[in-house]
Amino acid sequence: MRVAALLPAATDIVIALGAGEQLVAATHACTLPPTLRGIPRVTRSRVASSGASEIDGQVSDLSAAGAALFELDEAALASQKPDLILTQAVCDVCAVREADARAVAARLAPVPRIATLGARTVEAILEDCLTVASALDIADEGEELVAGLRSRMAAVHRKLKAARTPRPAVVVLEWTEPPFSAGHWVPDMVRRAGGAELIGRTGEVSERTTLAEIRGRDPAVVVVAPCGYVMSDAMREAKALRDSFHQPIWVIDANPLTSSPGPGVVHGIEVLARILHPVIFGPPDPRHAVQI
Repeated sequence: MRVAALLPAATDIVIALGAGEQLVAATHACTLPPTLRGIPRVTRSRVASSGASEIDGQVSDLSAAGAALFELDEAALASQKPDLILTQAVCDVCAVREADARAVAARLAPVPRIATLGARTVEAILEDCLTVASALDIADEGEELVAGLRSRMAAVHRKLKAARTPRPAVVVLEWTEPPFSAGHWVPDMVRRAGGAELIGRTGEVSERTTLAEIRGRDPAVVVVAPCGYVMSDAMREAKALRDSFHQPIWVIDANPLTSSPGPGVVHGIEVLARILHPVIFGPPDPRHAVQI
């Protein structure tokens, strides 16, 4: 089967299912292993790479105009003749819009099947893994993948339960300038890692907040996880917050661990557990999280 993945999480799921050789198109933001780096990238961002404040302004302007934040290279996609397109219906700011993907797919010949991912919780991310496996006709591999992810989360839960540890109050920032609270699956991740998110609510969108509001909530820990940022970029943005809080500030490698609704969120839960409960789990690997 020839598969085009129009969001990084879909690519991650396909690879985790052991079906990476079926990928024929990916996004500009997908992380691919060396054996797959020749796959055409069929999307591009309309937002210029710059600081958090500038990105927020560009996103706001494009959204207000009803414009897409991502462009889909129809000619490049058509040349790959996909049998299946994986798209999303969660966030127009994070990946190609589902409506745009469907419009392009309808013009391809032959018209490919479409599978839409829409997870807003950790449990729904696991369901999306099963959806992709079913679309690829490898349902058994999907069950095996999900069983393994559940086992890892259960191991975290067992340790927390055995230790009877209190849940520290946490604020996760999905953007820094302006500050945005955690949304969708991230508060769920915090809960599963043994914390209590103070502002963000599981399944709901990220919302704009203020540093004053965060200080007023008096979290035990602040986690900076800018959506789509790798560690180096997240560190750059987080350093501006050091004088704003007396609490510990942790920077997390958000792109693979919290931003993308794929198998990586389970690793993200494990990393958050290390941040919140280092006595139980040990400190996090500095490649994944650093205190500033």
